[in-house]
Amino acid sequence: MSDTPDDFGPDTPDDHAPDTPGGDPFAEIVEEETVRDPDLAVIEAGSRTLRALSGPPSAKDDVPGRPEDPETDSALAEVEAELAQRWPETKLDPSLVRIRALMDVLGEPQRSYPSIHITGTNGKTTTARMIETLLGAFELRTGRFSSPHVQSITERISLDRRPIEPERFIETYRDLLPYVDLVDSRQEHRLSFFEVLTAMAFAAFADAPVDVAVVEVGMGGEWDCTNVVDGQVAVVTPISLDHTDRLGTTAEAIAGEKSGIIKQDATVVLAQQPLDAAAVMLRRAGERDATVAREGLEFGVVSREVAVGGQLVTLRGIGGEYPDLFLPLHGEHMAHNAVVALAAVEAFFGVGATHARTLDQDLVREAFAQVTSPGRLEVVRTSPTVILDAAHNPAGAEVTAAAIGEAFDLSRLIGVVGTSAGKDVRGVLEALETVLAEVVVTSNSTHRAMDPDELAAVAVEVFGEDRVQVEPRLDDAIDAAITLAEESAEYGGAGVLVTGSVITVGEARLLLGRDR
Repeated sequence: MSDTPDDFGPDTPDDHAPDTPGGDPFAEIVEEETVRDPDLAVIEAGSRTLRALSGPPSAKDDVPGRPEDPETDSALAEVEAELAQRWPETKLDPSLVRIRALMDVLGEPQRSYPSIHITGTNGKTTTARMIETLLGAFELRTGRFSSPHVQSITERISLDRRPIEPERFIETYRDLLPYVDLVDSRQEHRLSFFEVLTAMAFAAFADAPVDVAVVEVGMGGEWDCTNVVDGQVAVVTPISLDHTDRLGTTAEAIAGEKSGIIKQDATVVLAQQPLDAAAVMLRRAGERDATVAREGLEFGVVSREVAVGGQLVTLRGIGGEYPDLFLPLHGEHMAHNAVVALAAVEAFFGVGATHARTLDQDLVREAFAQVTSPGRLEVVRTSPTVILDAAHNPAGAEVTAAAIGEAFDLSRLIGVVGTSAGKDVRGVLEALETVLAEVVVTSNSTHRAMDPDELAAVAVEVFGEDRVQVEPRLDDAIDAAITLAEESAEYGGAGVLVTGSVITVGEARLLLGRDR
């Protein structure tokens, strides 16, 4: 780990096509907006202002909306449209040939800085954000590549904890385009949407330049195009069943694909896993002479208690104990994400290998207090409470349900659920059924959205007909859920949970005014 600082503190002291218009003003607006940004057209057109807009949004928000400058907005939309013409990120091709060819003609930008590489099923983005914040506290310039985005494509590439500026995103794309065209001309298939974005991130990090990159896989690991980085630290968040049509139908099979990010002589930071998944990871680590730090053995959560606005945790890292850290996020799973992130940063600095002491505890405490994770048990409104959570598989929905029961004193909770097609929606709904009084099923504006009537048919089997309402449009669904919540005699204990998909949550954020 010679590329990392020797000390542990600062140097100084101290996709949907909208309906065709037929006299409906809303549809006409949607058609006009679609020219600019298809995925957000329905949301930004908005037929009315929701009553859910009661109360001002929080001033602190690191998820950007559309650029305010019309020319920049138009240029960004043009780039998005060009990227959208490529293979979608949901199409997995088990090959690194194209991305390697592009890295080669770009001069291997991903090798100009050390990387922390993250895979897993749930918790990847939050863990990446925590790692990024911790590294920043130690005065390192960071680059973070994550997916999918909540509201803006620029979120996927962050520099020093902030999404890349739209102008820089556009410039990076245009600078790379001649090289992308060159590689396209030499390959059987053009580079995909995700491959081009990955290359843009690596190039932007090299250009910044960053001291360390925090790179989240798009899907899987072995064949994910981010796997051209040499991650000196490989992080594996909890593995469960998701994307089974592409990654495998068992935790063991999925772990086999995800273990592909483990590089020779790396350090592997392993969150708590199913036994068969852990066995696969340990076997791959042995093959690569990698050092393994396991949650529950080499590091772990010592204690946690609910606090106002989050929780107070004591974490045991690889190098020792870090007491009384305030984490402004809800749920036990967030404490586990935090200790995995802490162990990853310790490993990056050589703790447990070349050093035996803890990191600077004041800096760690300060960093965790600043962590944000938009769309993850995020409260965006009060009276009634409106919570957004991007859970999109059964495991994610289970921890969401547990966290809501622990962190929120709600006597009546109404769900707004919009999922993507092909997901285990029954498993998601069954996990949420115990905490939701009623559910309003809906859809987001992209072509990947599950038909609300099909979703409703599953919801009726889980909740019963009397507890299910169908509202095809998301704005109507949120409005209906708020009405149902307000019908409770115990008004102060009423709440709404919007969940089922990152896309649904992102569009809900726009509707609820969280676009700046």
